[in-house]
Amino acid sequence: MTDIYSSVSKWLSIAEAAELLGIPTGKVNRLIQEHSLIAIRRDGAPKIPVEIIVDGEPLHSLKGTVSVLLDAGFSLDTACEWLYTENDSLNTTPMAALLDGRRAEIRRLAQALAL
Repeated sequence: MTDIYSSVSKWLSIAEAAELLGIPTGKVNRLIQEHSLIAIRRDGAPKIPVEIIVDGEPLHSLKGTVSVLLDAGFSLDTACEWLYTENDSLNTTPMAALLDGRRAEIRRLAQALAL
């Protein structure tokens, strides 16, 4: 089975993300609960993809995009999987497109999934 998260260059622990963001671990956990960050269980522990921390802050377009996916009926796990699954219409993954600044396009795709 292929790991859909194979495009993640590095996984951060909560403590490592806190250090990178310059905030306490409790605040990182709050950002995860608010969907400003995503954490995916890897080897039994929550891990955060390093790519979603941009210039010392969470990727701004992530929170709204995750909210759209949750509103479309996705669970948080399936929303994360969708973000990292290759999409033929994008020629990349939705996460890569978000990182490229294509927020509106990704949200349109996510909204269409609810229909």
